[in-house]
Amino acid sequence: MEVLGIDVGGSGIKGALVHMETGEMLTERYRIPTPEPRTPEAMARVVAEIVRHFEYQGPVGCGFPTLIKKGVCKSPGNLDPSWLEVNVEELFKKASGNDFTVINDADAAGYAAMNYGVGRGMKGFVIMITIGTGLGSGAFLDGRLIPSFELGQIPYKKYDKIETWAAASAKEREGLTWKKWGKRFNKFLELVELVVNPDAIILGGGTSKDFEEYQRYIRIETPVIPAGLQNQAGIIGAATACLADHPELYLQ
Repeated sequence: MEVLGIDVGGSGIKGALVHMETGEMLTERYRIPTPEPRTPEAMARVVAEIVRHFEYQGPVGCGFPTLIKKGVCKSPGNLDPSWLEVNVEELFKKASGNDFTVINDADAAGYAAMNYGVGRGMKGFVIMITIGTGLGSGAFLDGRLIPSFELGQIPYKKYDKIETWAAASAKEREGLTWKKWGKRFNKFLELVELVVNPDAIILGGGTSKDFEEYQRYIRIETPVIPAGLQNQAGIIGAATACLADHPELYLQ
């Protein structure tokens, strides 16, 4: 059984076919740069192009970098403001002809970790944090997703949201050392620990591969574990989320 997973990011939109029994990608990632400006119409065209590239006819799972509720964008995040209240599932279906299941990208990364990665079989309350342009977050209780956890949106000091100050994009923008950025990220994790008191935190996104560079600056009591799947997690998790809406795929 194979499902097309697409990971929509601020810099690139990627897709691949995923084997749903093993969680392995059956193809190389196909990546197209995210268009500027990041408007709904322009990004929908790119998503449709990725579907055509794989000559794929079935339902598609998609991770999206904003707050998503029942397929609708409830915050534009780092995208164009015109995304607000857009039904992303309907937009992508209209552009490609395929049914879409669209979820938050951190939720998608969490699906991958909890089903095929370090979180498999993990009980209790687990938080997935993706470190990139922003700070995405997904929440899982005994392996089941609790949607719409946006911990990167917590206001902090003069910033409207803490991800502006503590995401990987802040490190690049301000030229921070791993030590200075690591202390900022630890402050974010301290707030996560205080507010939701998880049993474990799993780190995803591109910066998770550099965990050894900033691990020493993380001082919270909650275990913090790099996911390991890195850039593949968004694609794999998006494909996994598609199964919930399309149980008939289990029969293929």
